[in-house]
Amino acid sequence: VQLVESGGGSVQAGGSLRLSCAASGFGADAYAIGWFRQAPGKEREGVSCISSIEESTYYAESVKGRFTVFNDNAKNTVWLQLSSLKAEDTAVYYCAAAIWGRLTCPETMNDMDYWGKGTLVTVSS
Repeated sequence: VQLVESGGGSVQAGGSLRLSCAASGFGADAYAIGWFRQAPGKEREGVSCISSIEESTYYAESVKGRFTVFNDNAKNTVWLQLSSLKAEDTAVYYCAAAIWGRLTCPETMNDMDYWGKGTLVTVSS
């Protein structure tokens, strides 16, 4: 399984970006995809999650109402729409996949099986 993130960049506060997570070698019928971020000097934070089980989603309180996660199964891609960005959203954003275990969000975010290399989002105030 390979995960590749893209869509990061620099944007002013209040702006938007759309991140994508393209999965290859992904033969599982049931899965969960999580989005995480890590800002300089801070611990990694779980931001959002989408599960194929009941198409459930999860958002951290810090991004609820501003970020939206959705998938395109035909393209094996999960998207994270970032809106109303703030300077504190600046971080490297990673996607991760779980194909074993409970696969519900947010529980599976503690036990992801595969990780991408990340894409940098910089928000200037």
